[in-house]
Amino acid sequence: MVQIKNGRSCLLRNATEADGEEVYRFFHLTHGQTDFLLAYPDENSFDVPEERQFLASREASANAVMLCAYVGGVLAGTASVEPLGGKIKIRHRAEFGITVEKSFQGQGIGRALMNACIECARQAGFLQLELDAVADNVPALTLYKSVGFQEYGRNPRGFRTRGGRWQTLVLMRLELDS
Repeated sequence: MVQIKNGRSCLLRNATEADGEEVYRFFHLTHGQTDFLLAYPDENSFDVPEERQFLASREASANAVMLCAYVGGVLAGTASVEPLGGKIKIRHRAEFGITVEKSFQGQGIGRALMNACIECARQAGFLQLELDAVADNVPALTLYKSVGFQEYGRNPRGFRTRGGRWQTLVLMRLELDS
């Protein structure tokens, strides 16, 4: 439980199979609120049963996690840590992703989720956490930098919107063993 900026309590916990329908709904809501995320709402590759199965696999995983942030019983944010792979040369690396519903942004939920994921990544033995962020998403970049993520490159044609506009992706990493 963490207190957010408006004084309310926010429950951070592992997502469970039972959260499948709510996480599915949350994906569709949040991916329609911004053009900074990887997919559009209609590009969700899961249906509700598949979402439940995915969350069950995260519950059982030793090194992947999906966290949910609830405020007043409402899902306000999700965040995840995913290994890049199991091969020797990359098993030290994990990818971080986060989404906070628009009406809850600016309350400290993203920071709380990020800090929890960083701790989960450390406990899982990862040495580097990575993310890509759209360069125009200044609040997100500011947050990532504030906890120690460093830019290591840019991809000027990282995303191409449905309207044909290019979005530069900022490649960032956080060393967990320093």
